[in-house]
Amino acid sequence: MKLRNLLTAGLTAMALFTAGCVGGGDSANKMDTPKEGPVELQVSAAASLTDAMKELGGMYEKEHGNTKLVFNFGSSGALQQAIENGGSADLFFSAAQKQMDALEKAGLLADGTRKNLLENEVVLIVPKDSGKAITSFDALATPAASRIALGEPKGVPVGQYTEEILTKLGIFDQVKAKAVYGSDVRQVLSWTETGDADCGVVYATDAAVSDKVKVAAKAPAGSHKPVIYPAAILKDTKHMDEAKSFLDFVSSEKGMAILEKYGFKAAGK
Repeated sequence: MKLRNLLTAGLTAMALFTAGCVGGGDSANKMDTPKEGPVELQVSAAASLTDAMKELGGMYEKEHGNTKLVFNFGSSGALQQAIENGGSADLFFSAAQKQMDALEKAGLLADGTRKNLLENEVVLIVPKDSGKAITSFDALATPAASRIALGEPKGVPVGQYTEEILTKLGIFDQVKAKAVYGSDVRQVLSWTETGDADCGVVYATDAAVSDKVKVAAKAPAGSHKPVIYPAAILKDTKHMDEAKSFLDFVSSEKGMAILEKYGFKAAGK
């Protein structure tokens, strides 16, 4: 009887010891599990949004410590192609409907997330110290403008709007012969700032962020389609909640106040 009791006690002690070891192992494993870092949102945005988006991104990250925004700025056409080719993007902010339409047609947008966000204007700029007689779009066809910086019309929305304007004015062929084409609107701005071009056609918001150029003229009324900036979340995002949160933030009263500071207007207002 005593022997049986001793054996039972011994087996119970071994079981408790084994359970303790297993429990300790689980605890150690839990302690060793690394904490998850912030969610990275990949945001593809038109080059003309660079300054405003950087400020908006800084504000958003301060309020949402669990989210890190990674921006990719460029021409809307180049960004569209990158997304179509499998490039990483959670959100897309385009400077024209054409590129967003293409992604929607390809079935790459998340249902119900596309919205018209902003409006902009097309303007003719010259270097700040320019003394040339370039004070209207019609002047682009005169000898005063010998080197004209334009956005490449196939992929750069401002280039597409410019082509519409010049065609409407009947001076497209004369201007095309003197044009140098930038890969995005900021390259057009840069060439005009440095004097590498006598003038350039950009958005009003691009002219507003530079102290090296001045606006010579606004595009004539009715000479081009309205400049609308649509935004949408990509269907394949793995961070839908965070993407919706950032898009809502940009669209909010606080977000729009920042965008308006850079010269943008809320679409439809």
